[in-house]
Amino acid sequence: MNGVDLLTAVALFAAAFATIAVGAWGGRFSRTTSDFLVASRTVGPRWNAAAVSGEYLSAASFLGVAGLIAKYGADALWYPVGFTAGYLGLLLFVAAPLRRSGAYTVPDFAEFRLSSTAVRKTAMVVVVVVCVLYLIPQFQGAGLTLNILLGVPVWVGGVAVGTIVIVNVVGGGMRSITFVQAFQYWLKLTAIAIPTLVLIGVFAGDPQPVGDPAPPRVSAPTTVDVTTDVVVTVTEPKGVRITGTLDGTEVHARVPTPGRHVIEADSVIALDAGAATPVVDGAPVDGSDWVAAGDGFGDRHPLFQVLSLVIATFLGVMGLPHVLVRFYTNPDGRTARRTALAAIALLSLFYLFPVLLGVFSRLYVPELLITGASDAAVLLLPSATIGGPAGQALAALVAAGAIAAFLATSSGLLVSVAGALSTDVLRGRVRDFRVAAVAGGGIAVALSLAAGSLELSRTVGLVFAVAASTLCPLLVLGIWWRGLTAPGAIAGLVVGGLSSGIATSLAIAGVVDDSVLDGWLSVVVGYPAAVTVPLAFGTMILVSLATRSRLPGDLSRTFARMHVPERVGMGIDRLPGRADDEPGRDRTADGPSTEGPDRHPRG
Repeated sequence: MNGVDLLTAVALFAAAFATIAVGAWGGRFSRTTSDFLVASRTVGPRWNAAAVSGEYLSAASFLGVAGLIAKYGADALWYPVGFTAGYLGLLLFVAAPLRRSGAYTVPDFAEFRLSSTAVRKTAMVVVVVVCVLYLIPQFQGAGLTLNILLGVPVWVGGVAVGTIVIVNVVGGGMRSITFVQAFQYWLKLTAIAIPTLVLIGVFAGDPQPVGDPAPPRVSAPTTVDVTTDVVVTVTEPKGVRITGTLDGTEVHARVPTPGRHVIEADSVIALDAGAATPVVDGAPVDGSDWVAAGDGFGDRHPLFQVLSLVIATFLGVMGLPHVLVRFYTNPDGRTARRTALAAIALLSLFYLFPVLLGVFSRLYVPELLITGASDAAVLLLPSATIGGPAGQALAALVAAGAIAAFLATSSGLLVSVAGALSTDVLRGRVRDFRVAAVAGGGIAVALSLAAGSLELSRTVGLVFAVAASTLCPLLVLGIWWRGLTAPGAIAGLVVGGLSSGIATSLAIAGVVDDSVLDGWLSVVVGYPAAVTVPLAFGTMILVSLATRSRLPGDLSRTFARMHVPERVGMGIDRLPGRADDEPGRDRTADGPSTEGPDRHPRG
């Protein structure tokens, strides 16, 4: 192991050790089921906002946003905009009423609102599916990171991160993870801000053209190993030599002709200093096209792609179980709303830096555009741009931040899986929570090793589409529309879940990229939210209207509980320190739970 690898390994170990240490410290305070599920509802808005941001800023944010901007340019800015703007919808429509409901989980809320165990079970299945789908890119990103930085097999990173996450969640649940995620937000912000500020200084000292009508160029002789078949566009072949299989023909140091070419796996592309970089098919080649919006993400119907992405990211936040569960930890609805507002500020600050790194990636490591492996850009930028001990130190810092991103998001997702399974499938004890965490984490690790690999933000965008097509309609209509019925909610969850889930599964499996699907069908499968979200909302509304006789009783009391502030009247029973605020407060590590009088009993 050389000096660079050793420094990176130390940084990765330090981040992992700090995560385990902080989790163990927080785990000392976890005793009851309420501690494990919702940290006994004692987390203040500032601390909770840092924890929300820490778990929300996943691999897609830390690595994927910069990579997509480097690859697709202006249109990819919708990713950070949508990821942040979704919290505005959460602030306006969901945060406070959801907390006032007194629920522990999304399935818990579904039963409280609709008085139906069938809705609860359906919502539980959706929660588990969404969380497991979201865990897959986290573990895949961890494998990619450790493979790039240390050269270890890809599966090692996923298994290592999965093991650490399972240990932390099993040890202390939500109370422990709150400390971990708040710590990891500041670690990730530091790890991405410092390299960005340094690169701003480098760029200021030697400005490079951005947006010129020309392809990106390498500044030094570069060799690129092609590990999977790629289709690239060559604009200026001078200084480009390909050894391997080009358009089905074995070649040695062949200079390609201008145009579109298929380069098969195990080929090598050599670029002279100043050579124009071939660009993966679908990404803008010309700098002027790259800075201009309107080309979408490398396929037909770009306007539909962008619209679908905006719908998925804006509405998907309101359906992410690991984000929603954090608002259950606030003492009341007012602090839940303040948490969402503070989270918007923290996320806006963070996303400034990946955007800049995406621009710098296209300037300083354009060779990544050949294979489309732009997720690695943030990891490789410091060493490629600065070099020497300073570059090594910055690369190690970025590596620590990347691992923190995987750990924080994976922890929140696994808490949501364990909470849903332990309260709806098992008996709701601490022991059951731990069993569910081990089972859910193990399944997610196994699936991440078997699934195909897309860009991290692209995969996460698909998961957002599933959340926006299922739990988002359930929460929005359940909170704001009295006409929602249990049959309507179940029908919407099933229709939205199946339509978005099938599309997501096909995209993650690589069916779209393999050109098995074509035309509009291919675009809808790759970006399904513009179709599946209206379909889910429409199904819930129409079926509910057709089953008006199935409206739950005592709707006025239910809506007052969600919408009247705690200190005004209804809901005062849920203030901290009141027995009914913690219906599970008497749960012990091994004993059964006792439900409070104001919480709809489970099952």
